[in-house]
Formats: sequence, structure tokens, C-alpha cells
Amino acid sequence: MIIHNDNTDDLGFAVIDSRRNERTCYPEVVYCAGKTIDQSEVIIIRMREKGIPVLATRAQPELALCIQKRFPEAEYDDVSHILMVGSTYSKADLKGRVIVAAAGTSDLAVAKEAALTAEFFGSRAELVTDVGVAGIHRLFNRLEDLRKANVIVAVAGMEGALPGVVAGLVAAPVIAVPTSVGYGAAFGGLSALLGMLTSCAPGISVVNIDNGFGAGYQANLINHLAGRENHET
Repeated sequence: MIIHNDNTDDLGFAVIDSRRNERTCYPEVVYCAGKTIDQSEVIIIRMREKGIPVLATRAQPELALCIQKRFPEAEYDDVSHILMVGSTYSKADLKGRVIVAAAGTSDLAVAKEAALTAEFFGSRAELVTDVGVAGIHRLFNRLEDLRKANVIVAVAGMEGALPGVVAGLVAAPVIAVPTSVGYGAAFGGLSALLGMLTSCAPGISVVNIDNGFGAGYQANLINHLAGRENHET
């Protein structure tokens, strides 16, 4: 039995926040990890029936196939496991500039999650790969691009040094994303997290381990604020 009120849809196993966009400017996001495919499918279908654009994170490939059969326009990225049905902005209306810098290819899933999230919510996002400190010349080769961004998301595992280096070279705020990439003493991303939290470079904020979505969402908010300030001045 589905119960409706002005703000939510109660599906029995989940309650959809149907009007979140009216409070926050952005719709609710579906986190698929820990949900069955059937549960995620029901939530996504109900949201689309109400005209809500859907961003689903950590979506299983099997779920993507089910949704694409029902909604052929659905897009799925099999690296980040991001599933999108509908959009909040058209490609032509994307604003500003967010750069997501990934230290290594092993960090790419989290980095793409951040970039696709920022883009879904209306930011022009660019992914810069393989710019970790082990080959720091590759970072310097992209420095001119980094300095044009309104906000930078720096994604790194191992010792997590990339955000501190980037923050010392640019004027934009840097959102640091530790990943669970690394050998034993990396402790599943804890070493990178602690390194980012204790960085001496100012201008860094840190999200949780592997939380590309959280970084992309925050980057979008900063990017849109920067765009409004530039427009007003």
C-alpha cells in the first residue's frame, strides 16, 4: 500500500521525499548500495512517475538494465555505477567550471562519481586523470586548467597527498576525497583521510572515504554560488 501526502510517498520500505527540490533546489538522490534491485527499481519508477529527475549512486548493472528497459533514456556509467534518469539541467545550461582531479586510474570510479554528480546538478564538470604526486609533472601540465576552475575536487588514495599540493597552487577551494585505494597500511583509505584532514595547506575541506557523490554535490553548490557572485559583480 502506497501512502501519499504533500511532501512524501510512503512505499512501506522507503519514504520518498517528493518535494525536496522545493527546499534545497535539488531532488532526492537514490543510494542503491544495501537496497535490493527490486527496492531501488520501485523507488526510481515512483520518482519518475512524479516527474522527479533521478540520480542513483552505487547502482548495480542489473538494476540499470531493468531501468533502461522501462526508461530508454536512462544513462548508466559502468565505472562509477551512476544511473541517471531525466535531468535537472540540459547540457547547454551547465554553468561554471568544476574540475575533478584523480590521482590515479585506481581512483577513477570515485572521481567519475563526483564529476557526474556535479554535472547532473547543473555544473560544467571536467575530469582530469593521472595527476598524482608520484608523477607530479603531470599535475603541472594541467595547472593552467586547474586555475580556471571555481572549485576543484581532488581524489586520491595511498597517502592522500594530492589535495594539499593542489591547494598550494590554486585560488579555488579544494574538496578532498580519500579513496580506499592502497596497500596494507593505507587501512582502506584511513591513511589518506587522516593525511587530508591534517594537511597544512589552507582552503581544503574533506569528505568521507570514497564519497565521490558528497564531493560532487558540494562542488556544485560552491560552483553555483561562485557563478551568482560573478554575475552580480
